[in-house]
Amino acid sequence: MSRHAPVLVGSLVAYDPPPLPASPVDPARTTLYSADELYDSVLAGSSYDDGLDASAYAWSRRPRTPGESMARALHDHAMDEALDRFVDGRRLVGVMGGHAWQRGSTAYEEAAQLGHTLGATYTVATGGGPGAMEAANLGARLAGRPDDLGAALAILTEVPTYHPSIDAWVHVAQAVRDAHPEPAESLGIRTWHYGHEPPNVFATAIAKYFGNPAGGAILLEVCDAGIVFLEGSGGTVQEIFQDACENYYADESSVAPMVLVGATYWTETLPAWPLLQSLARGRVMEDHVHLADSLEEAAALVSQPAGPDF
Repeated sequence: MSRHAPVLVGSLVAYDPPPLPASPVDPARTTLYSADELYDSVLAGSSYDDGLDASAYAWSRRPRTPGESMARALHDHAMDEALDRFVDGRRLVGVMGGHAWQRGSTAYEEAAQLGHTLGATYTVATGGGPGAMEAANLGARLAGRPDDLGAALAILTEVPTYHPSIDAWVHVAQAVRDAHPEPAESLGIRTWHYGHEPPNVFATAIAKYFGNPAGGAILLEVCDAGIVFLEGSGGTVQEIFQDACENYYADESSVAPMVLVGATYWTETLPAWPLLQSLARGRVMEDHVHLADSLEEAAALVSQPAGPDF
């Protein structure tokens, strides 16, 4: 009989679980991650490849033994519980958009300003990665300090992207963090499924998962104050309609605003808006979906009561 096979005990089946292997993560941790934990090696003067985030990513790509599968599942459950504690008592608004936006670009700076505006009222939540996600977490981190945001954006232009060096990308971001202590809170929800894209360091709390479906669905679920969708591609489109599906079947008390930013982009380049508009018509969600042409308008739509938008 296999060491870990079910064993018949009377009329019940008892399962002898496999032992948990050594792993770079604690399957029973009780808190969300910090950027300092994930980038421990970089901040200590070594290479990203030697640190926790890279090690966990490499471990996630190994062929799974039963014990490793159990360890990953337990870890993700622990993340769920830690995230529940974090969101309790907070109102979260999501910002989603393209991961390839470079520091110094107009799009990046506008996303940072959006995060800055929303962060004055809400806890901003993103997918925790680079591009629009990093920009929104940066803006939220400096909420309430308008003079600091421009200076931070200027520093970050020194290293526009994490290619070819994650270490350099992190170091310049750390310089921004060191110059602006006492941040406002924001959240990143990331998975090691996309471990080739490093997490940004500006989210003050990071829920990091091994299971990719969990990460995306949970981000949509926790954003009770709504989600702003900036221009993006496949991942952003998926998130739009995943969120739309939840709102489609929700009752009035559970529907959260959806704001797509960029009329030309979402009606012509990637025409998600006409389908979303048709899907919402006649449903409870109808007054909660919006198309905005500016980030200022988007921020206002998230904050105002529902009303006709067609």
